[in-house]
Amino acid sequence: MHSQISRRQLLSGLGAAAAGVALSRPALASEAPASTVAVAKCKTYGSELTPALEQMFDQLGGLGRIVKGKTVAVKINMTGSGGDRVGHHPAALTHWTHPRVIGATAHLLGKAGARRIRILESPWQTAAPIEEVMLAVNWDPQLILGAAPNVEFENTNWLGNAKKYSRFYPPDGGYMFKSYDLNHSYEDCDVFVSLTKMKEHATCGVTLSMKNCFGATPCTIYGEGAGKDEPSEFPHGGRTPIHYGNRNPSGYQENDPKSPRKGGYRVPRVVADLVAARPVHLAIVEGITTMNRGEGPWIRGSQLIRPGVIVAGTNCVSTDAVSMAVMGFDPAAGRGTAPFETSDSHLRLAAKYGVGTYDLRRIEVTGTPIREARFPFRTQPPA
Repeated sequence: MHSQISRRQLLSGLGAAAAGVALSRPALASEAPASTVAVAKCKTYGSELTPALEQMFDQLGGLGRIVKGKTVAVKINMTGSGGDRVGHHPAALTHWTHPRVIGATAHLLGKAGARRIRILESPWQTAAPIEEVMLAVNWDPQLILGAAPNVEFENTNWLGNAKKYSRFYPPDGGYMFKSYDLNHSYEDCDVFVSLTKMKEHATCGVTLSMKNCFGATPCTIYGEGAGKDEPSEFPHGGRTPIHYGNRNPSGYQENDPKSPRKGGYRVPRVVADLVAARPVHLAIVEGITTMNRGEGPWIRGSQLIRPGVIVAGTNCVSTDAVSMAVMGFDPAAGRGTAPFETSDSHLRLAAKYGVGTYDLRRIEVTGTPIREARFPFRTQPPA
C-alpha cells in the first residue's frame, strides 16, 4: 500500500514559491525564475561555522520564514561505508556531511522556530538506526540530537517507522519512472532540506544538493536484493539497478525499456525526477573540506582538499550551479564537457522541468563573490 501525494499538492506551498515551478508545462532554463544563493568562506569546523551559516541564512531572507512552526526533514550524505578512507582521513572530512555542520544546521533550525527536525539518510545496505551507524565511526549522535528541541533520526533505506511508503510523482510522467516510492519521512514534513558535501561524481559529474536526493530511494525497492513485485523487508545490496537497468524496482516498470543501460544516462534522469517530485526548500552544500575526483574513497586517485567554502540557497538547481562555479566548472556544461564527460547534466534536466535555473546571469550571489570563493577541483594538489 502507498500514500499518494501529487506534484500539485507538493508544489502548492513553499516548494512552488521557492522553485517557481510551472504546473502546466515544463519551462525552459531561460524562463526559470531568478534565484538568490549565498556563499561564505569557512576554513574550519570550529567557532566560525555556526556564525557563517547563520549569516548565509539571513542573506537568504532568514530561516524563520521557511521553518517556523514546521516539521523539517534534513537529508544528509553518508554515502558508502564510513570505514572507507581517503588516505588516513575520516569520512567526515572527505565524503560524508560533517557532523558539526549537521549539528550547527539543526541548532539554527531550532533557533528559527522549527517545531520538529528529522535527520534522514539511507546508510549503505543497512536498516540499522542512524545513531548506530554514527557510533561505528566514533561520532556522538547526542551532539546532533541535543542541538535543538525535538531532533530525531530516521533511516530511510527501508519502510522504517511506518506501515507504507509514500509515492511521489515527477511531472509529465517522469524521465525514468512515472512515480517513486520513498520512506514516509519525505512526505511527513513541511520543509525539506538537502544538506550535503561538495564533491565530484564518477557517474553523475557532480554530487551536490540535487544528487544527494538520489540517496532517498530505499534499497528495499531500488536495490539489488529488492523483491520483484513487493519491497523486501530489509535493504540488501546497492542501487546498481538504477545505474544499469539490469532489473526494475519492486513493482515498477521503467518508462522506456529500450533506454540506454548506462549510469550516465539513467542516474541524472532519476535525480531530476526526484527533485521535481519531492521539492527541496533549502539546499546547503558544505565544502569546508572534501575530496576531489569522485564521490567516495573507492574512486582511485582521490585526495583530500580544502575549499573552505559553504553554499546555500532556496533553489536546488541554482545552488548547485553556483557550487559548480566555485568548483571551477561551467554549470551550463552538457555531456562531453567537464564534469559531465560521460553523463548528461541533471541540472539541465531539472531546469527543463522548471525546477530552477542554472544560468549564473539569473542568480543573485550574496556574501562571498564566486571569483573569491573559486577553488578548481581538477587542479588542486592534495591538502
